[in-house]
Amino acid sequence: METVTLDGLDRALLHALHVDGRAPFRRIAEVLGVSDQTVARRYQRLRAAGVVRVVGRTDARSLGQVDWLTRIRCVPDAAAPLAEALARRPDTSWVSLLSGGEIVCNARGRLRPEREELLLGALPRSPRVLSVSAHYLLRTYVGGQVAWSGRTSALTEGQIGRLRAAAATAGAGPAETGGPAVPDELDRSLLAALALDGRAPLAALAAGAGSPETTVRRRLAALVDGGLLFFDVDVDPRPLGFEVEAFCWLTVAPGRLAAVGRAMAEHPEVGFVAATTGPSNLVAGLVCRDTGAFYDYLTQGLGELEGVVAVETAPLLRSVKRAGMMIPSSNNP
Repeated sequence: METVTLDGLDRALLHALHVDGRAPFRRIAEVLGVSDQTVARRYQRLRAAGVVRVVGRTDARSLGQVDWLTRIRCVPDAAAPLAEALARRPDTSWVSLLSGGEIVCNARGRLRPEREELLLGALPRSPRVLSVSAHYLLRTYVGGQVAWSGRTSALTEGQIGRLRAAAATAGAGPAETGGPAVPDELDRSLLAALALDGRAPLAALAAGAGSPETTVRRRLAALVDGGLLFFDVDVDPRPLGFEVEAFCWLTVAPGRLAAVGRAMAEHPEVGFVAATTGPSNLVAGLVCRDTGAFYDYLTQGLGELEGVVAVETAPLLRSVKRAGMMIPSSNNP
């Protein structure tokens, strides 16, 4: 990956995209006090360098589905090939290679799938795979629709309010209520295109779907207002100065689970945290500036939270897939 140094304008642009991933460059430029050409150039530079991607994502619950967190332990030399094979599956959205021959990945499926539909059933029966476990992600406190605070602190409250107000005026109205959504052919076309590029121009979306722009505009607004579609901003943390990434599994007293999850969501070292089933009931992705900051967070940030009974950590060696896109090995350290 190209070495990129982010300045204040870059960070403000990233924050603005978290507020509204499809905000026109003109609107962002007005809020930031620069020209729309400057904003467009900055975004294209960061996207080309692999620093940022805006992607359209669907809400599992709205589709009557669930996100599974899967942990796979295997012999060390088998981990990388298996992680890459998992990343090629369409039902995985991210796959991470950890220390000690462990893989962690997220996959989406039905609440009660047949065994052959499960990621577990697709794994090779091999002595090189030592253990596999899969658990529901029950409640996400930060990640996805809730942005990581470590990359969203560049704008003032006034600037955030202006972006949110403009986004609200583009809505389609109150969300419909009822059972799980059933996307039609147009919805599926739009969702597939936005999963590759959440900022795809309206004209390109309309051409790909074979529908008028006015129809596509209304359908996009309805998908967002109905809670099925949201826009996630995937950012490589290294240009922001975070060199150490790790996964962390916590055992928390049940009565303190929600409080600990909400507290961790406010910590700049936490890029993702969710309640989960299994022997540990909280999982987190940590992002720290260096190993010293990692130690400080474990002993102070986590150490000061009431109700945390046990903590297990594993350094992240490589992101194989992130936000639905495979990451070339050349883009990893």
